[in-house]
Parts: sequence; structure tokens; C-alpha cells
Amino acid sequence: MGKIITSRIIPQHVVIIPDGNRRWAKLHGLTPLEGHKKGLETALKVVRGSRNLGVKILTLWGFSTENWRREPPEVKYLMRIYTLFFKKHLKELVKEGVRFNWLGRRDRVPKMLKQILEKIEEATAKNTKYILNICIDYGGRDELVRAVKNMVKSGIKPSAVNEDLISQNLDTAGIADPDLLIRTSGEKRISGVMPWQTVYTEFFFSKLFFPDFSLAELKRAIADYSSRQRRFGQ
Repeated sequence: MGKIITSRIIPQHVVIIPDGNRRWAKLHGLTPLEGHKKGLETALKVVRGSRNLGVKILTLWGFSTENWRREPPEVKYLMRIYTLFFKKHLKELVKEGVRFNWLGRRDRVPKMLKQILEKIEEATAKNTKYILNICIDYGGRDELVRAVKNMVKSGIKPSAVNEDLISQNLDTAGIADPDLLIRTSGEKRISGVMPWQTVYTEFFFSKLFFPDFSLAELKRAIADYSSRQRRFGQ
């Protein structure tokens, strides 16, 4: 299967909305927290596997701006587990030549998590082999609002605003737009992830809950992508 895919067109930038952790946990008689833990394990496998398939940029949505509405114990657990997870894998990211980017707001997450995410960004800033974007406290509309505020604060005149300038003020500045977006758990919506960047992105909706998402399913998504014709409005 790997040989078939590598001979086809590989999406350079893949975005994954890892949906279904809590439903997976409920299905298996586990707590939502155990579902999130299993989801992180799956995410690590996906990061490693996507690199081997030829993907150059991977974006994972970890925590949305709306997720703050969840029960406080669950939010607290997610913040804690993300802190421990990224702290544990810092050296691996540096060693493997991964450039890490944190997409999202930086004024609401716990201090410890903010420090570790920014530390990883700094430590991997010069890496070029692979780009890993993690969306934490991220929302597409919030990103656009922050971009507009940045332009206003910079004193940019309305007549000077164009598409390139807006792109330069987004969290993804300097990063190629997504080629393929994958959402797990059977939900067929993108929930506001990168509304500006995904205008010509191809979508793939997997029925699997994210903890069950596998390298085989990623290959299936890429194979489906490679069979499409992308015209970009032409």
C-alpha cells in the first residue's frame, strides 16, 4: 500500500481535526479523559507516519476556542496532559528536524503550557525537514479577528489591504495553505478551522473515531486525494 501511495500525488500540507475521543471512550466504557489520552497516542503515530509518507506539513487541532466551555475538570486535564506530552517529546522534535508551530491564542492557556510550547518553537525554529502545527486555543474566526487587529494596530491603510497582507497576519504566515483536510468520527463539517487557508483544500471525512485512526486510514485519505483533479478555480 505504501508503494502505491508514494507513486501518486502526495498532499504537502495535511490538516487533521481529531474528533471523537469522548465518544470512543464512551463506546469502550471509559472516561472522557482516557479517550483524550488515547487520542494523543494516536496523534503521535500519525505525526511519525505522515513524515514517512512524504507529507511535509501536518496540522493537528488540539483545543478550540469553544472547548473552554467544557467541564472545568476536563479542560484542566487537557491542559495538563498537553504540557506533559510536549515536554516529553521536545528532544525528539529537535532531533528529527521538525519545526514546531503553535497556532492560536496565547493569553488564556496555563503559564506552564505556554512556556513549553514557546520553548519548542524556539528550539525547532531552524529545522526544515518537517513542519508540525498544533492548534491550541485556536478558532478560525478568532484568528481572522486577531489578524485584522494586528493590521489596524500597525497602522495599515485600508487601501493597502490585500489577500497577501491578510495571509501574512494569520497564525500560518509563511506556511503553505492546506492541500488536504481530514476530519474523523464521521462528522462532515470543518468547524471553522482555517477558513481563509482552506478555500481550495480537499476534504476527507473518516468514519473512525480519532483513537481508532491509523496509518492505513491516513493512506486511504491520501489515495483518495491523489485521485482528484484540483483546478483552483481555473
